[in-house]
Amino acid sequence: MSSAAAGSLRLRLLAGTLVWVLLTVVVAGWALGRLFDEHVDRQFRVELRMHLAQLAAQLMIDAEGRPALRTPLSDPRFVRPSSGLYWQVDVLVPESRQAVLRSRSLWDVVLSVPQDLPAAGVFHSHRIEGPDGEPLRLIEQVLYPAEQPEMTLRVIVAANAALVEEPVARFNRLLAIALGVLAGGLVLAALVQVRVGLRPLVRLRDGLAAVRAGRSAALQGSFPAEVQPLVEEFNAVLARNAEVVERARTQAGNLAHAVRTPLTVLANAATSSAHERGDTALARLVAEQVALARTQVDHHLARARAAAAVGATGQRTPLRPVLEGLLRLMAKVHAERGLEIGLSRCDASLAFRGEAQDLQEMLGNLIDNASKWAAHRVEISADEDRGQLRICIDDDGPGLAEAVREAVFARGVRADEHIPGFGLGLSIVRDLAQLYGGEVHLERSPAGGARAVLHLPTPM
Repeated sequence: MSSAAAGSLRLRLLAGTLVWVLLTVVVAGWALGRLFDEHVDRQFRVELRMHLAQLAAQLMIDAEGRPALRTPLSDPRFVRPSSGLYWQVDVLVPESRQAVLRSRSLWDVVLSVPQDLPAAGVFHSHRIEGPDGEPLRLIEQVLYPAEQPEMTLRVIVAANAALVEEPVARFNRLLAIALGVLAGGLVLAALVQVRVGLRPLVRLRDGLAAVRAGRSAALQGSFPAEVQPLVEEFNAVLARNAEVVERARTQAGNLAHAVRTPLTVLANAATSSAHERGDTALARLVAEQVALARTQVDHHLARARAAAAVGATGQRTPLRPVLEGLLRLMAKVHAERGLEIGLSRCDASLAFRGEAQDLQEMLGNLIDNASKWAAHRVEISADEDRGQLRICIDDDGPGLAEAVREAVFARGVRADEHIPGFGLGLSIVRDLAQLYGGEVHLERSPAGGARAVLHLPTPM
């Protein structure tokens, strides 16, 4: 058995059922054939003994001292030549025998029987060759007539062996056909039974696929009593997993709030001190460091939140609504520059297997980065590429040299120090994408600037 068959519950059940059905049918066929064969053979021997008893009862010794029949035997086959049913009476004398009487069905043929004689009153059975070379089965008995006790008579009745063999062969053929039909019916019933019996497992598989694809948060529907405990345990694991993710998200939010509050106090204190003492350099330094600390906190909190969300199941975030929301936001943020930020291609069925907040974080950084560098236009397109989302963000800015395209993903590296920021946006995007099993890279845009290409997993 191949590894695929060994690993299939359906094939195991069908193979086991097929083996038992075939074994049962073969044993039943052999047993029924034997029983019918014995029954026909017994009836055949009973019939021969009946004819032998009738023949013995009709024997008499005539006035000339010769054996004769009082009346002919009743079975008409005894008078039809080569009918397959014969009788013969031999008179035994020392060292010889004479066939003095025989049925008309023998015509001019004398049955040749073995020389050994049965004891008086004992029946002997033999197989011999008949008139036309046909195989015969005979039964014989030695009699001593009361009229002449010194005379020994050998009374023989024989019949064609085909009378037994042909019904048995015909019965075996019909039995084989019947058992074949029965076996086919049993195999068909087994196929239906296995298909119906394993249908809940198919539904369970489809339910798991729906959970993994994000179409459902838990296994739905009723299942048989043997499967329901597994469904309940799995749903409990999903609920527990969702609870862990929510707890991690809450703790990340609490940590962000706890850290941002002291940072805000520091920023406000530095600003107040600068107003009171006129130390603007110190205020700018503190404000820059506070902003950097906030960005670092946001970065690591996003990683922690994404790491908790990646292990969760049933996540599905439609892409188009997130992009449309970000486009509206970016249009307001960069309104003074008069940029044209548009979505050229994005099918409504496209979705991301992950948290909406993480998707917003990645796309927001990339669109904001493109908007900072663009001269007039930022264009976004999305499609599905080899089972993954492929999101392209193009700008018509100066672009990036190939030598620095990979370097800008390093933490703290900026392509232009005159552009505001701390060099963490692209680093955050790459970290989040890699946590979800995706990737991001830069290449030259057809518009002349840079193109950011983001690959992310899709729901299955």
